Amino acid sequence: MKGRVSTAVAILALASGLVACGADSAAPGGTTANWSSFGGDDKEQHYSALDQISADNVGKLGLAWSYDIDTYDSYTQPLAIDGVLYFAVGLSVVHALDAKTGKLLWQYDPDVASQPESKWRMRAGWGTRGIAYKDGLIYTATREGRLIAVDAKTGKPRWSVQTLDEAENGYITGPPWVAGDKVVVGFGGADYSPTRGYVTAYDAKTGKKAWRWFVVPGDPAKGFENKAMEAAAKTWTGEWWKFGGGGTVWHAMAYDAKYDRIYLGTGNGWPWNQKIRSPGGGDNLYLASIVAIDVKTGEYAWHYQVNPENSHDFNDAMDIELADIEIGGKMRSVLMHAPKNGFFYALDRETGKFISAGEFAKQNWAKRIDPVTGRPEINPEAQYPNGKPFMMYPFPNGAHGVQAMAFSPKTNLSYIPVMEGGRVFVDPANVKDWTYKPGMMVNTGLGAPPSDMVAPPAVSKLVAFDVPNNKIAWSVPQPGVFNGGIMATGGGLLFQGTNDGNFNAYSATDGRKLWSFPAQNGILSAPISYTVGGKQYVSVITGFRSSFPNVPNWDYRQQQRRVLTFAIGGTKALPKFELVDEPIQDDPAFTVDAAKAKVGGAIYNSSCIICHGAGMMAGGAAPDLRKSAVPLDAETFKAVVHDGALMARGMGAFEQLSDADLEGLRHYIRQRARETAPKAN
Repeated sequence: MKGRVSTAVAILALASGLVACGADSAAPGGTTANWSSFGGDDKEQHYSALDQISADNVGKLGLAWSYDIDTYDSYTQPLAIDGVLYFAVGLSVVHALDAKTGKLLWQYDPDVASQPESKWRMRAGWGTRGIAYKDGLIYTATREGRLIAVDAKTGKPRWSVQTLDEAENGYITGPPWVAGDKVVVGFGGADYSPTRGYVTAYDAKTGKKAWRWFVVPGDPAKGFENKAMEAAAKTWTGEWWKFGGGGTVWHAMAYDAKYDRIYLGTGNGWPWNQKIRSPGGGDNLYLASIVAIDVKTGEYAWHYQVNPENSHDFNDAMDIELADIEIGGKMRSVLMHAPKNGFFYALDRETGKFISAGEFAKQNWAKRIDPVTGRPEINPEAQYPNGKPFMMYPFPNGAHGVQAMAFSPKTNLSYIPVMEGGRVFVDPANVKDWTYKPGMMVNTGLGAPPSDMVAPPAVSKLVAFDVPNNKIAWSVPQPGVFNGGIMATGGGLLFQGTNDGNFNAYSATDGRKLWSFPAQNGILSAPISYTVGGKQYVSVITGFRSSFPNVPNWDYRQQQRRVLTFAIGGTKALPKFELVDEPIQDDPAFTVDAAKAKVGGAIYNSSCIICHGAGMMAGGAAPDLRKSAVPLDAETFKAVVHDGALMARGMGAFEQLSDADLEGLRHYIRQRARETAPKAN
């Protein structure tokens, strides 16, 4: 296994004795000092009980230290264990910093770009959203499918395993999840090609495979792996297995020590349009569901399907948070979940029984959720029958995306970064003749919307949802559309970064903004809080990406990707920074061929749009191609796009593109550059 670790700083870590790996240490008052899981601890609530920083003194909060990150992507969340801050960015490069000072202790690079599988698995998705920790080991998953255990003291790899041995077109961007003595990992890819979702559990100490659980049934002729798959097959029609089925578990899970189960948030179907993958209808289990799996055996325990008959991009990759809450005068062990579809769900963790579902955002796909069965009454128009277009809310980004929500046991409120936007869903011209484009990107199974159906601009909110009473408690508007994950604290605060470049503290009781810091970048990841030497710190990683331009628009090349750490009395300052409006590039001698540009436009809108932006106006996820000199030179363009010359910076290799395809892209880029260039006065 290839990999690189900075040994000089690893020696410093050993000498300092800062990494005392073991049980969580405690701060004064008995509150937890560490942030040891994606959501803080096993409850995954994105809540810190620490209260040294409170509504009374948050005005004295200041920057304690910052650390500049040399990466192309930093949409990730750190962990803090016994005085060390750990995070992975870009191609899963793991960092360990002194959590009090920000000094680099060690860095481990798993050398993703050199792996043969990376050429095609880096075509989709971005970097990594997080890591996991257990008994002195940091676990990171790589884009091309490895799960690697790294020694938390030295940064040296202890074991590595390839997890995508049965998912040729899969890739990993989500964090692994620790479940007892196992570490569990899923993957993504069910928007792009025939893929059958699964999760795999490995022994946390050795990396030995313990079990694998498939989300959707495979080819009946080959038999079913278990009774759960046999039951699921009865809810599919046609030859679904030829489409893979989808259902990838690409982000959220949660381990419930009380019942020794791991809860999986499963993905959408492939393609989105059910008329293609399952033409006779059916619920299509276990798509868009919460599934409980016994950690010891890997056997199915229960499920709740959030979106049966899923014909959209609805999935359940959003947070799964656990709590004991009094509902209806009775204490309940509750699983909380606010997925893309706009409803907030509370389920009984022991049985999977539906408790409640209330709207937290605008939606029109369901008339209601049956209060007894928990089954949605689907709006027939939302299935876009007989080719009739439908303006659906929420849009595919979801009413709640993967930006973390938080739950405070002090307020019994869940805090959700909400988006409200619509999208037209319509069948392709001929559903029966639809075929996917191999090697490309999103294959939705949808048609082009009518030109006269355009969704109004999307908006965003910070919503506080009253879990016991199943209703919105309050909401406040927020800038733009995509804002950061949320952390709640015992000090009565909410911390969140926003896409306008600020890091903010709000009152957990009413959403009033109490404090703000100019972070010099948009923020999508969630903050964490911890103590070192009895002092409370708050850390967040800055970085922004979108498929759409924003205001301000955080240019990919200019972004100030950093770790920012705050404490009461902090006095540090960031260097001055100002975004520069870079000019659109052009070559007057380049003559656009409209026919070639049309070819390039079709390729761009299926393969490039997610990273490089709708209308070729980038939103920070990748360079703005209109402002890049690379497309101006045919050889350089081919080296980057076809051959993978920039794989180390996250750009995959599109080897399936012919010279004619590449030329078409160049013509389309020049066409859009000229169409969108500022007009001379």
